[in-house]
Amino acid sequence: MSKPFMFEKPFGMRDTLPEWYKTKKNICDQMTEEINLWGYDMIETPTLEYYETVGVVSAILDQQLFKLLDQQGNTLVLRPDMTAPIARLVASSLKDRAYPLRLAYQSNVYRAQQNEGGKPAEFEQLGVELIGDGTASADGEVIALMIAALKRAGLSEFKVAIGHVGYVNALLMDVVGNEQRADRLRRFLYEKNYVGYREHVKSLNLSTIDKSRLMNLLSLRGGRAAIEEARGLIQTEKGKTALAEMTKLYEVLESYGASEYVKFDLTLVLHMSYYTGVVFEGYGNRLGVPLCSGGRYDELLSKFHRPAQATGFGVRIDLLVEALNGEIISNGHEQTCILFSNERRFEAIELARKKRANGEAVVLQDLAGVTDVDAMSSNYQDVIYCIGTAGRGGEDA
Repeated sequence: MSKPFMFEKPFGMRDTLPEWYKTKKNICDQMTEEINLWGYDMIETPTLEYYETVGVVSAILDQQLFKLLDQQGNTLVLRPDMTAPIARLVASSLKDRAYPLRLAYQSNVYRAQQNEGGKPAEFEQLGVELIGDGTASADGEVIALMIAALKRAGLSEFKVAIGHVGYVNALLMDVVGNEQRADRLRRFLYEKNYVGYREHVKSLNLSTIDKSRLMNLLSLRGGRAAIEEARGLIQTEKGKTALAEMTKLYEVLESYGASEYVKFDLTLVLHMSYYTGVVFEGYGNRLGVPLCSGGRYDELLSKFHRPAQATGFGVRIDLLVEALNGEIISNGHEQTCILFSNERRFEAIELARKKRANGEAVVLQDLAGVTDVDAMSSNYQDVIYCIGTAGRGGEDA
């Protein structure tokens, strides 16, 4: 194995430069304030978790986990998501709190990527979990909150695609008859490989009617009419129950005034086994990948011996920044530099103190520490000189 170059970072890791940091901090502050207004409490969990607890129940594939050993030989993982750690926390530290619980987080998560993937291995997520409520009201609240948080961050053009795992599973099982064959089709949907899905359906030994039902699944996208079209493809009670839940969800979203931001996509599959009901993804107009996602996971908490129905969402902050692309709300902290000489140090410090008291961001810079004043000045909105003489192109104190 070759030695890394001096400036080389581990694959998938990124530096955060000042401008990017300020931008994402402002976005997170705006979203967190909105989330707090909806009654969600912020929490934090450890960066390291045990593989045998959080790692094995996570929604993230095992090959994407960063694993290491502690001094006792236990396998640890860098947290790959936040839902599983929060489930552990709810079943332990919060075991005496009555359901429902409304929790929120802002944390980095870690997922190993293949060299050719080009995806970050570390990124920041902000999201919520509503635990202990299995109603359509809870699903609607979480989706409406996600929409409100995106708008609060400054995103104006986006759509949220909503599906239902129960409907997809019911239709596939009804047509192909066993879990193995259904799983093959479900994987095409999970990977959004619709060409592969069509070709596989054509190869199946099914009647023309059943093949048509599977093909028509791909067209179930759009407004409320998509739910009505979906009724024509399903014959099982599980499928009908799923559609009834989606109808109720749409009514809840209408009550929030959020229906204009949503569309239905009955092909949506976010994970092969993790989610159990409503699932959703959010897309910005400038991105070809979802910047946020979530859904209902009613079986996870039972693995920590405190069963509860639950739903939630997570927003990828890096993708949200990219989607904003110019719509970012200014945080108002443009910097002024006060450049001073030794004999005017006290005067410069007093001036900086007054400006900071008025909410201005001020940098104090000793002239003796600067080799190129003109180059340094370009880093700031304004430069004030406290050096005994004026005439350097800036304001003299």
